[in-house]
Amino acid sequence: MNLEELSSAPVGRLLWKYSLPAVVGMLVMALYNVVDRVFIGQFCGSIGLAALTITFPIMNLATAVGVLVGVGASAGVSIKLGAKCVHDAEKILGNALTLTIINAIIYMALFVWYLDPMLVLFGADEVTLPLAREYMLALMPGLLLTNLAFSLNNVMRSTGYPQRAMYTMIIGAVTNVVLDPIFIIVFDWGIAGAAWATVIAMAVSAVFVLWHFFRPDVNVRFRRGTFTLRSKVVWSIVSIGCAPAIVNAASCAINALVNQKLLTYGDVFDLSAAGIMITYTSIIVTIVLGICQGMQPIIGYNYGAKQLHRLSRTYWLAVGVASIITASGSLFGLSFPRTIASLFNSDAALSDATARALHLCLVAFSVVGFQVISTTLFQSLGKAEKSIIVSLLRQVIFLIPLLIFLPSWWGLNGVWMSFPISDLLATIVTGAMVWYQLRQLRNNKV
Repeated sequence: MNLEELSSAPVGRLLWKYSLPAVVGMLVMALYNVVDRVFIGQFCGSIGLAALTITFPIMNLATAVGVLVGVGASAGVSIKLGAKCVHDAEKILGNALTLTIINAIIYMALFVWYLDPMLVLFGADEVTLPLAREYMLALMPGLLLTNLAFSLNNVMRSTGYPQRAMYTMIIGAVTNVVLDPIFIIVFDWGIAGAAWATVIAMAVSAVFVLWHFFRPDVNVRFRRGTFTLRSKVVWSIVSIGCAPAIVNAASCAINALVNQKLLTYGDVFDLSAAGIMITYTSIIVTIVLGICQGMQPIIGYNYGAKQLHRLSRTYWLAVGVASIITASGSLFGLSFPRTIASLFNSDAALSDATARALHLCLVAFSVVGFQVISTTLFQSLGKAEKSIIVSLLRQVIFLIPLLIFLPSWWGLNGVWMSFPISDLLATIVTGAMVWYQLRQLRNNKV
């Protein structure tokens, strides 16, 4: 794989080459959640869908650990490769593997010990708790495998293998799609069947990505002596990756707050509608994240190589494409909310609740593309503090206060309206920060 093309090939062609496999892979991976939720909604009913929604915060915590290592390692590897420091890139890779395993063992032990209290905290009651517990206990072994697959997949793309990174995600997603109906319907394992399908699928992906980095013919691979944790390397990973990790961790508190507000001002159908809304918007954001993953090695490499004009062109092209995607997703969700709801369950009350949620939540969703791409810009530049601030704006700094205060004035509508208002406020602040950062780059104050 020729990494030199990152600093010489046309930016548009590069972004297409790196983003398309990432988008395809991310979309296919999104089938993990979508297929699980469709089958659970259809065969376990609205209660099963509500129970699955309650588990989102715990899964977000696990994802946060994977993101912490994966994003931080991939950004660091790109910058080191741009500076022609291959050995340093391999140190980051080896430390990333060790960190992923240690972190996963710690949080899985905590999850098992405190599972019921956590589920109750996130909105479980006597009806939904047994199903939520059953799902999480079955899923627990797959959390480590998920972190391995996702974290090292990011590094794989950063080292110049975007298509192979796509295959990593596709083989796992296809396995999950095949096993879901077998375990849920044929074996009649219910909600636990969806979890076991995910565990096996992630095992397949993890084996594939580990095999890649043990191959002797790849640009960056596992080498003896790189697995021992070094404070400088660990800090380089954590400082860059902590921004998206904090967002994922904070989303646990947000999900818990949303669940509590929905049960206070609505009912179980509104809780299920939130699960459908999150699933739908996650699919749209997944496409944008694929563009981010394609953009990140280009920006990171050119930043390390001091090709700042290529960096800027890549960023603005990615912003344009991402904005078109989120605007299209917003338009479709606003136009066909009941069609989206019907994929999960045919209950009329659930359809009404979903239509209400989408009509309010998607009002300003078109600006999210700019927000997500800009977050990745700061991560790719290694600007840890700024990436943390930008990451927290939309989902923490503005959203949490809005969720606390708006429902007391507008009731259930206040819960849903918190999302678009937060999107707009975060975009304004992010725009100012991006303008200042790009001006610094132009003045060579990097």
